[in-house]
Amino acid sequence: MLLLFVRHIFPALVVLGGLIAFLVDRSMLAAEGAAGVIGAGMAWWLFGWLFRKGVEGDHDRDVEDAARDFLDAQGRWPTDDESAHFERTGRWPATSSS
Repeated sequence: MLLLFVRHIFPALVVLGGLIAFLVDRSMLAAEGAAGVIGAGMAWWLFGWLFRKGVEGDHDRDVEDAARDFLDAQGRWPTDDESAHFERTGRWPATSSS
C-alpha cells in the first residue's frame, strides 16, 4: 500500500494541488507557481517509471547471464520452458545428462 501511495497517489495529489492553486488564484505569478507544482508531480511519477524500467533491464541481463552459465555447464542453450522455470524459481530445473 505504501508503494502504491509513493508511486502513484502522492504524485497525483501534487498535480491536483497545482491545479487547485491555479483555480484559486489565476494571476500570472500564481499560474507559474502552479505550473511548477504540476511539473514536479509529473516529474516525480516519470522518474519512478524510468527507474522501474531500468531495473527491469537488470533482471533481463541477469537471466541472460544465467543462461550463458547454463550453456557453459550443459553444452546447450536452455529451452524456453527451462528459462521460464529459472525466472520463476531462480534455479534451473534438474536435467538428465546424456
